[in-house]
Amino acid sequence: MTKPNLLELPLGAQLVYLAEGGANVIYRIVSSKSSAQGSKKATSYGRESFGVPAEFKGKLLRLRKDTSSGIPYQEIGRNFDRIIRPLFKPEELVDQELVYLPRGLVQQCNEQLHAAELSGRRSKRRHGVYLSATEPFGLLITDMTVFENPRMILAELKPKWLLQSPSAPAASRRCRTCALRDMKNHEARRAGRPEDRSFCPLDLVSERFENVLRVTKYVKGCKDQMRLATVLYRNSTLQQLLSHQKATREVGLHGPRAQSREKSLAMTLRDCTMFIKMPLDDDGAVEIRLGDLDLKTGAGGKAQYWHDLEKQLIDQDWYMGCKGCGSTSECALQARGSQSSI
Repeated sequence: MTKPNLLELPLGAQLVYLAEGGANVIYRIVSSKSSAQGSKKATSYGRESFGVPAEFKGKLLRLRKDTSSGIPYQEIGRNFDRIIRPLFKPEELVDQELVYLPRGLVQQCNEQLHAAELSGRRSKRRHGVYLSATEPFGLLITDMTVFENPRMILAELKPKWLLQSPSAPAASRRCRTCALRDMKNHEARRAGRPEDRSFCPLDLVSERFENVLRVTKYVKGCKDQMRLATVLYRNSTLQQLLSHQKATREVGLHGPRAQSREKSLAMTLRDCTMFIKMPLDDDGAVEIRLGDLDLKTGAGGKAQYWHDLEKQLIDQDWYMGCKGCGSTSECALQARGSQSSI
């Protein structure tokens, strides 16, 4: 359950914009001195100098945008604590913890976002959407960046569907992820957009090292493919994720009710991100954590979208490998010549 004694971001906190997605903005919490020296303008609260308290070190601050599909952070935190946290070891997760926001923080952050739009520093596709003024909480999340640490590198990847969809045709030549990628790349070619090249998730959990090695050429952040493959091969966190995907495998056209908690968990486990933080040399520990594990919801037409997408992949033969469509997929199913059921 959500912790009863919540932290509160203190007055004087210095925030530096780091990144944003469709639903959240991520900030770095820094000291007054480092923010003054930084290249990005900081948002601060209060007039006193600010040193980062111990409980905020190694954390980033995530703030929720005001969107129609936005879920209150208290609910996100509750779902994470009750449903996601028990599935993995603490060191395997990008942790998150609710924190009270001081009055005026969101307003000043929004002013900074607006100013960034005017100066051209904010991506145009993010314009016009700002932080929720009614959300009283932020989320402290594990900092998996390698900011100002030249001795560390960060690789990240999306494991996606580590086993085939149960409603895929028996003689499939594409796993679910590769089938969807083929379909999207076909649409991209027709629209004159660049195609997406990536790995087959079945290779990621393969018992053959050379298959895992094939994955690494598509992973950004680490040029040493052999070393990264050694880290990923039979990795315990990946194996745990695979185990949970097996336990929630009824995710195709059948299985749990679309709006059920079971279906939400199943789709969440198939859309998380793996962060791999490694020292440049072979000395030192490798840190691997799973993030982007907010429990997905089938509300707002999302459940129908999942159903319709699966049906499209089946009806249009994307699972079979579209002949003559110029596929660039390296699906493990095609490489083996037949479907592999895990």
